[in-house]
Amino acid sequence: MTKLARVLYPGSFDPIHNGHVEIIETASTLFDEVVVAAMRNTQKGDGLFDLAEREQMLVESTNHLPNVSITMFSSLVVDLARQVNADFIIKGLRAVSDFENELQMAQMNNSVSGVHTVFIPSASRSSFLASKFIRDFARFGGDITSMVPPPVARRMKEKFG
Repeated sequence: MTKLARVLYPGSFDPIHNGHVEIIETASTLFDEVVVAAMRNTQKGDGLFDLAEREQMLVESTNHLPNVSITMFSSLVVDLARQVNADFIIKGLRAVSDFENELQMAQMNNSVSGVHTVFIPSASRSSFLASKFIRDFARFGGDITSMVPPPVARRMKEKFG
């Protein structure tokens, strides 16, 4: 009997951008189920969007992927991984600089839970995308429509005018 592989993709997704969508789409072709989980990252301060807004943007941005589900969390990633019965945690990598921090987190998560992390590199066309840069660009009137899914572009325009 074939075991279904379920993965967890955690992040702040404030907001979700096309690089995130690319990682989710890739994961949806590699694994049977992908659980995307948005969290409030206390290290990043107050978010631009609250968790309910992020959840709605995630749902709208991934509704073309039938094996993707969305959840919110405010606990340790490993606790959520256990709760959703994830076989792996996935993380996207944009640059070598991401790897150092993500590797350390992956090792810590594996040490305390036994759950392994799978790294998915982003394509070069989206490797420069970061939510913090998109927020700043939009705040000052920049056009972000090529960087984010349409539901996010709409909400960013509502937020910043």
